[in-house]
Amino acid sequence: MGVLVVGSIGDIGLVGLAQRFRGQDVHYLLTGQGDVVQLGRYGVSRVYQLTTGIDEYSFSETLTDLVNRGSYSIIITPVNRFYRTAVPMAAQRLSAPLLTDVIDVKPIDNELEVVLNSFGNRAQVTVKVTGRVLLMAPPARFKPSENPVNASIEPLQPRVVNVVKVVSTEGKAKGGVRIEDAELIVAVGRGFRRREDLKLAFELAEVLGAEVGCSRPIAADLKWLSEDHWIGLSGRRVRPRLYIAIGISGQPQHLAGMMESRTVVVINNDPNAPFFRNCDYGVVEDLYSFIPVLTRRLRDILKR
Repeated sequence: MGVLVVGSIGDIGLVGLAQRFRGQDVHYLLTGQGDVVQLGRYGVSRVYQLTTGIDEYSFSETLTDLVNRGSYSIIITPVNRFYRTAVPMAAQRLSAPLLTDVIDVKPIDNELEVVLNSFGNRAQVTVKVTGRVLLMAPPARFKPSENPVNASIEPLQPRVVNVVKVVSTEGKAKGGVRIEDAELIVAVGRGFRRREDLKLAFELAEVLGAEVGCSRPIAADLKWLSEDHWIGLSGRRVRPRLYIAIGISGQPQHLAGMMESRTVVVINNDPNAPFFRNCDYGVVEDLYSFIPVLTRRLRDILKR
């Protein structure tokens, strides 16, 4: 029995969660290309490499077969749309419980206490389980410690299930943004009246060396930014050192994606915006007047 971590090389933070199961071998199902030596640096002794892209149905079958073959008791995966579809199907086939939004684990004898974020990060729930369990967690929350080993590599052939016939494939346009890794974020919302006005936020982000994020309406409804920028319960979850929210009201769905930010600054012309109850600093001002002044002042200060 051991621990199997699933994900790309960018999800290596999940190894930090796996390391909490002391005395257990940690193996990694690597999807796509990646530096296997880096995985070995953090104590991963075996890497299954799946370089072929497959759909959620085939992935669930492939994962189920691997878990049964390796007799893994703990399976850890990232939290995103692909895994939210594939992993529950695997859990059903394995007759094992699936727990999502995991933030901590505490192995106690033959029992496991799992701490989950709940109610849009407004509460925490502790669940006790025994036996095999699948855990979905945000990789950015965890940091693995170094424990160098020589990792063996095993190519993994996927089990393809023809549940869906693919007629054609068209890749989604991406902005080259990995907002989850950003240390500084400038986030925009419906307070911006036109797409062209987002340049105010991008200029501020350029001065700070920050990434630009957004609330759901900007990406999902208006399509002003790609979904790479979307922060929230259905989007990306972030933990930056500084989060500047401009023109965002602060609904629970958005707060769920950024509540772990270290310092939160809110700029909104509505003094009753819910976001002001969840920030460190609040500015009640029209963004069209305030942001250009803030950008100029910061540019002058940072040039000194």
